[in-house]
Amino acid sequence: MAPLNSNSSESMHGGSNNSGHEKCPFYLLFHFETTLGLGLRGFLYFLALAYCFIGLSAITDRFFRCMETVVKHSRAVEEIDPTTNTKVIRNKKVWNYAVADIALLAFGTSFPQISLATIDAIRNIGELYAGGLGPGTLVGSAAFDLFPIHAVCVVVPKAGELKKIADIGVWLVGLFWSFWAYIWLYIILKVWTPNVITLWEALFTVGQYGLLLTHAYAQDKRWPFVSLPMKRDERPEDWVPEKTPRCRRGDEEPHMYSGIHEGDEVRNKNIAGIYSVHSGNEEQSLEDNIPQKDDLASIWKRQFIDAVTLETAESRKLNSPCLSLVKAFWKLLIAPWKLLFAFVPPYQIAHGWIAFLFSLAFIAGIAYVVTKLTDLISCVTGIPPYTIALTALAAGTSWPDLVASKIAAERQITADSAIANITCSNSVNIYVGIGVPWLINTTYNYIAYKEPLRIENVGGLSFSLLMFFATSVGCIVVLVFRRLTLGAELGGPRHWAWITSIYFMMLWLIFVTLSSLRVSGVI
Repeated sequence: MAPLNSNSSESMHGGSNNSGHEKCPFYLLFHFETTLGLGLRGFLYFLALAYCFIGLSAITDRFFRCMETVVKHSRAVEEIDPTTNTKVIRNKKVWNYAVADIALLAFGTSFPQISLATIDAIRNIGELYAGGLGPGTLVGSAAFDLFPIHAVCVVVPKAGELKKIADIGVWLVGLFWSFWAYIWLYIILKVWTPNVITLWEALFTVGQYGLLLTHAYAQDKRWPFVSLPMKRDERPEDWVPEKTPRCRRGDEEPHMYSGIHEGDEVRNKNIAGIYSVHSGNEEQSLEDNIPQKDDLASIWKRQFIDAVTLETAESRKLNSPCLSLVKAFWKLLIAPWKLLFAFVPPYQIAHGWIAFLFSLAFIAGIAYVVTKLTDLISCVTGIPPYTIALTALAAGTSWPDLVASKIAAERQITADSAIANITCSNSVNIYVGIGVPWLINTTYNYIAYKEPLRIENVGGLSFSLLMFFATSVGCIVVLVFRRLTLGAELGGPRHWAWITSIYFMMLWLIFVTLSSLRVSGVI
């Protein structure tokens, strides 16, 4: 793959590299790509970008399953029963759900942005100016998280079904830290130390992620003086709703992985085994049924078999030849991704942690390719680079956020995780996605040169921040209005859900259009 570092930096800073083969000597895999026409190259790179989005969707579905297993991990705790004064052993969850939403769900789905920015910072060590994968891309990602993802989640529940936030206090805490993250970004770039980032500013940016986790936990536990005195609605004990696993024949292998676009019925069957089983008041933990080594080997083998199996029992039931053909084409299309992701170990190992880390590694790898493709698209098409950062790059690296929030809106009976993932991902993008790369570069610059880190194109970034604030207020107002009138943020009457979805998409188009026009010098 040809190096694109200089191209990336110029692109993100608003440079132009748009016409002629001599001005776009870069290629993705093979040098002969440079001999193709610019239009054909752009079309092929767009197709490759779309295919990467499909891959991100597939690995995010696997990542979400791993995270469910991690969150369900419980440990045996010995307690004294006050009634009988005897020792009893109870299974207690290791993870607090509010912390899990931020530390696992939001961090994992933001990992494309985090990994790309960190890799760029490592490559940029020794430079006085920040690398190309900077705040501009992450502001675009924040807008994608807030508007298109809300637009998808609001129509996910079935017609008439309402899903509301059970703990408004925790959501308000996440919302506050989300907005403050971008206010903080504006302050350090435009007010305190214009156009530069100092070491202490980078340290404080990263440190605020810890403050977010602490504040969310304090709100969930209703600590005095630091939590909002707000009533919490009843919510399920489990992070995901209770399901009853389907019975299988003794010789039947569990189907541990399915295509991300299977029907809801098929999806529910495939994921049934990850839910805790309740019997009376005693919970049977997942750890009580950990598969043996032979079972794990069979499950892992099954992942590879499923990846290369194009015809399933469900597809054979289809009566329409056209629908069967479409389904076969889709399975053939995603087969390479499924085969690649079959190397992710089964999530029954180590409470899901190994599969969780493998999933993050695959997400980072795909997101890296997405970034290279967006650089090439800017190079061969002449589309303003900042526009690509706000749209294609932001959408590509935020795709795991969309898939994870959609899955949470489908599987959970409340809207807490689906909406918390949106607000908390925006916080993680700043505190970790920008904070860590800045900390790497400012630390080196301070030790080597006694100089701060310089940031270019602050004017365009500040305008995008202001537009983000204005449009995000319109989004939050509608969510509050739905809560007051319909009683829930997601779902409801089908026509109102679609009207809300279209409204959110309009806000995103307004943000992208005005920000792009500003960077292009039109306004």
